[in-house]
Amino acid sequence: MLNLDYLQKILIISIALSPITCTFIQKTKKHFKKSKFITLYSFLVNLIIGFLFCVTFTDITFPASLWVGLFSFLGADTIYKTLEGKLASFTDIVTKKGVTISEENIINKEEE
Repeated sequence: MLNLDYLQKILIISIALSPITCTFIQKTKKHFKKSKFITLYSFLVNLIIGFLFCVTFTDITFPASLWVGLFSFLGADTIYKTLEGKLASFTDIVTKKGVTISEENIINKEEE
């Protein structure tokens, strides 16, 4: 029988781990000359960090910690591909100037 509580526990840990591993991979992927190795690198990082995270902070066994790494890999990859190109970069956010509103578009409560 499928242990849904255990599966839910693994998925919740994976969801928490995905942003951590995704950020780590984004910071370290500049060391790769060819992009074809990044997916393999991401997979290995997720498995290793997932295993270490489970051993350190949970009571999940070795085989289940590999599942955490796999689910984390799938989640981080999906989130990144979904958000790629849709978010403003940090530089754009910092250097963005204020919004200009023309005077005729300002609504004064006193005029009503």
